[in-house]
Order: sequence, then structure tokens, then C-alpha cells
Amino acid sequence: MSVQFGRWSFEAQPPTPDYIRKVSASLAVYGPDSDETYSERGLNIVYRAFHTTRESHQEIQPHISRSGAVITWDGRLDNRADLIGEIRGGLTTSSTDVAIVAAAYEKWDTRCFSKLIGDWALSIWNSCNSSLVLAKDPIGTHHLYYSIDSRQIIWSTVLDPLVLFSTKAFAICEEYIAGWFSHFPAAHLTPYAGIQAVPPSSVVTFHAGQHAVRTYWDFDPENQIRYRNDNEYEEHFRFVFANAVRRRLRADRPVLAELSGGIDSSCIVCMADAVIAGAGADAPRLDTISYYDDSEPNWGEKCNFVRVEEMRGRAGRHIAVDLEKDVASNASAGSEFGSGRFAAIPIAASRHTGLFTRYAAHMKSAGHRVVLSGIGAEVPTGGGVPTPTPELQDLLIDGRFLTLARQLNGWARKMRKSRVLLLCEAVRGFVRGGCSTGIRLAPWLQADFVRRNHRALCGYPRRVQILGARPSFQDLFMGLDILRRLVAYRSPHPELPSDVRLPFLDLDFLKFMCAIPREQIVRMGERRSLMKRALWDIVPPQILTRKKKAFVQEVSARKVSTDRARFVELDNQPLLSSCIGIIDSTRFREATQKAWHSHEVGLQRLERTLTFEFWLRHLGVHNIALDLAAISNPTRDSSCNLTDLRTDALPKGSAS
Repeated sequence: MSVQFGRWSFEAQPPTPDYIRKVSASLAVYGPDSDETYSERGLNIVYRAFHTTRESHQEIQPHISRSGAVITWDGRLDNRADLIGEIRGGLTTSSTDVAIVAAAYEKWDTRCFSKLIGDWALSIWNSCNSSLVLAKDPIGTHHLYYSIDSRQIIWSTVLDPLVLFSTKAFAICEEYIAGWFSHFPAAHLTPYAGIQAVPPSSVVTFHAGQHAVRTYWDFDPENQIRYRNDNEYEEHFRFVFANAVRRRLRADRPVLAELSGGIDSSCIVCMADAVIAGAGADAPRLDTISYYDDSEPNWGEKCNFVRVEEMRGRAGRHIAVDLEKDVASNASAGSEFGSGRFAAIPIAASRHTGLFTRYAAHMKSAGHRVVLSGIGAEVPTGGGVPTPTPELQDLLIDGRFLTLARQLNGWARKMRKSRVLLLCEAVRGFVRGGCSTGIRLAPWLQADFVRRNHRALCGYPRRVQILGARPSFQDLFMGLDILRRLVAYRSPHPELPSDVRLPFLDLDFLKFMCAIPREQIVRMGERRSLMKRALWDIVPPQILTRKKKAFVQEVSARKVSTDRARFVELDNQPLLSSCIGIIDSTRFREATQKAWHSHEVGLQRLERTLTFEFWLRHLGVHNIALDLAAISNPTRDSSCNLTDLRTDALPKGSAS
């Protein structure tokens, strides 16, 4: 992924002489292929390229359109041929992505964003009316942050320069912290009050001293696909999934796929092989990388990814995982932020250092820049624990009581639960929403903090609406909201710039999965029903029928037992307690002692609290000015609550 940075001074004040130079230097690791700048009165833009396609080598950015709009594009445009045919105007198959986007903007203005299929983020400066437009793709796979005050607006696809080169003190956004404890903060938030992320499927406009955020597109609950038999659903699944993989094989060099031995990564690799064999991909070759640890039963995936390698006739790169060694290497307090590299968000920079080092070394030696990953597959394909709740809710709404009774009987036998209990669970969803990820709140959190941020702490739960979209659509849409928060939370690593592509988050694939009946996706006791039926002749059957991969909890337990330094070096008043008022330090110390001796508390919750605490200290090491006291008596700054962002609203056409 390429990177961009921009600064617009409302009073046309130029930056300090070395400001742009420092910004460009900080972005160099992400965009090593070019160093381009654009300046006009009050405006400065930096663009650094990271080439992954043949056409990208021909790009000169920022791109100036025929009307004079200055467009900076970071992304991959998947429906190039369709747009070229619709726009024409001198475009050819060799036109760059940014040239096609510029022509689309000339033709449709901001209405063009709903027509751009792919993974992207862009900025558009119009000098004729002094306006700025920032936008992202519907899933939000690429980042785009901005900060605005009375003097200027600054935007960037990487968060670091907005924080490192700021002259003001930042308050920590309380809702972000709450979202952190539930794993994924809302997609529009950053840890810093005053710095926002452009939400997925949204456009942010700045003009005449005002700015606005609006959604330009979202999934349509009225779009339904109904076929006569299973074969037609399976054929359509194969088509959209093959297309999703094909789009992500558009590369000017061999592509690397992560092959864990699970069903998601295996389906991607096997489908990619089929696409390449049919001459339907630009990438000359697909390589794989896999991890294994023979001493860990929950990491026993080697036999599975070897099956895929045998089927494709090529062995991939195997990396032995030494969990004991990785844990021991991070045994000192705050070691996850001890690499010297600045971490703009609380993602541990040095966690499993040895594994990352070997992974990075292989990618660099092989010249890989594009990585295929199975992240995000579980939600659209029904990969969780099979549940009849969305299907039963659909039948209740439709008044199909005979079918409801039949399905209740079948599910009750399969799950060994009473029919009354299953029906009550379905009805309960209309009355109240529970924690969307089964989250248990940490007992050391302050009661006032929990009260103010209960929805964020519980993963933004939402009850099922009786009117509007079908309950199964609402359930899938809530899952997609979690995926949007997941990809917004992920951060590029400066030591290994790469374009990570996610076939299961392809827009056309997601549209199809949202439009088909729930009973095609999940059947009685069978998760991923459609996916398994559609790919039975492409993926080894042992993988399609394998049990769900277990979660490796032993690592956390072992880490707590060897991590005493992290507890010992915490003083009596952690920053989360003394300055921010988020945790009760007494209850927190009690919990750490229990974990130290007997592992009787939630280890994940403890780990996340410790990580956030040491991240706050890490900011101090890097001289980031923090106004920590500002959050002790929060007043709901608008910068932390800019729009509803789908956490409270369903798409147009649904009940709100």
C-alpha cells in the first residue's frame, strides 16, 4: 500500500522549513518507490509509492485531473474494465488506477465513490472552491486519518506523523479505551481525541470552514437472491469467490499466501491455484508460508497445510514456531514496546519477535509485496458455533410457524437443547442485545467508566429490529460491523511494508452472502455449509470436514507465569488509575496477584490492561504530550463521537 500525507492551512501559512522533510522521512519505510510532493498556497501533499501492479509503476501522484482537482490515491481498483467501458474518454486497459478514478470523479463527482470496487483510500483537493474530500472503500481496508482545528486540517494514511509532529497535547479518547477492552474500538476512533479516522464507506468533506461526514453506500437489505436448488447457490458462490481471489492476484510479482491449514486459508490457496491455472490472474506464481509447533497440540496444523501442498504439487515455506522462546524474550516489563519504534496505537510492536523476524526475512528475500490472508472469513461464511437463532427469527417474522416447528425439532435434537430454550433465545434477541462477542467486563474497571461506555465495552450490541431488514441480515450486518472495526484497528508494520489482501472481504462476495437465505450458510449443526458444498472438489476433503481450530490459550497462561517483571515494575498508581481514572488500582493489583499464582482471572483482560498501561508509558518515552487529566472528568468531546457510524443505525431501508 502506498501512503499519502496532506496539510491545508486555512490562512495559507506555510509549514516550518523541515516539517515536510520530516514527514516524508517518517513515511519512507511504507513507500520506498517514490518521494513526490505537491504544493500550492496553503497546501502541501506528500505521496510515497509502494508498487504492487504493473500499472502502478506508471503513476505520478498527486494526479491532476482535467478540471484541476488534485487526487491522491492509495489502493487497488478491481472493476477497471467496467469503469473504462462506462467512462471512455481516452481511457485504455493500460490506464493507471488513479487516472480511471480521476475520470470517474470528473464524470460523477463524489457519486463515483459508490462505483469504485476495491481496497482504497483517497483525498481530493479542489482549488477552485477550496474544498477537500477524504473517502474510503465500503469495508475500510485502507486507513485514512485526519485532524482539524481552527487553523488547519492534516490528513494521512499512517497515523504516526499526525502524532509525532504535533505541537499540542492529546487527550486520550475514552471511548477508544472502552473499545480496546472489547478488542476493537469503533472504526472512526483513534486513541487521540482530535484525530479521527475516515469511517468505512464514508466521505468526509471540508469546505468554507465546515466539515461533514456522510455514508455514500451500504449493504441493501432489500437485495435478496433466491434460487430453485442448492446447486445454483453453490455455483454462484464459486463464481464470486473465484472473482474475489482473482482480483487480489493482480500483481507484478509472485504473491504470498498465508497457509495455516485451516479452512479459510486453504480455500484461498486452492482457489488461487485454480484461477492461475485458468490463466485468469496477473500474478506469475503463488507461494505459501506456514507456521507449526510440534510441541503444541493446538498448533498441530502441519498435517493439514501439507495436504494442500501435496494437492498443489509445491511445498511452501515452513516456519517453526518456538512459543516458549518468544514468551521468554518478552518477559520484561513493557517489552512489547521496547523496540525503540514508535507505536501510535496500543498494538504490541515486539510480540513474538522471533516469528516476525523469520517471516519478514522470507518476504524480503523472495521479493514478496502482496500477501493473501483469510482474515474476516468467519462472519460471512458462518464460521462460528452453529446457531439457529437468526433462522428462527426470520421464520417468526415471516409467520412460517409450521417450518418454525420443524426447524425447532431438528435443531433441538442436533444441539441437545429443549425447543423452548431455543425459541426463548430467538425471542430474546428482539428484546435486548447482548455483548456481541461474549465479552466479560474486567472487575477492576471503575464503575463510572463502565456506565459511560457500556456499549463500547460490550462490543456495541444491538437488539434485533422487528420492522425492516430480515433478522438474519441484521445479524450478518452486525458481524460486518465487527469486521470493519477489525480492519480499522489493524496497523501496517514499518519493518515489513506489504499489501495484505483479504479475499473474504471482497465487496461482491459480501453482497452475495448478505442476499442469500441464512439456511444456505449455516444448517443444522453444520457451520459454513454453502462454502463446504461449493468447494468440495477444490479443497482437500480432510480440511473441509476438520473440526474448528482451537484457540491457543496456553500461550497467555505461560506468559503470565514468566511475566512477573511486568507486575512487579508497576508502581502503586498506574497511569490508567492515577491520571485517567479507568481502573481501580487495588482491585487490579489483587487480580494480578491471582493471575501470578493461580491464573484464576481472565488472562486476556489482564493482558490488555497491562498492554494499554505500558503503551501509555511508551508515549511518554517518545515525548508525546498527553493531557491525561482531561479524561478523568470527560465531557464527550465531539471529536470522539462524530457520527453514528452504523453502531446505532442499520442501512437505509432498515428499521432504526
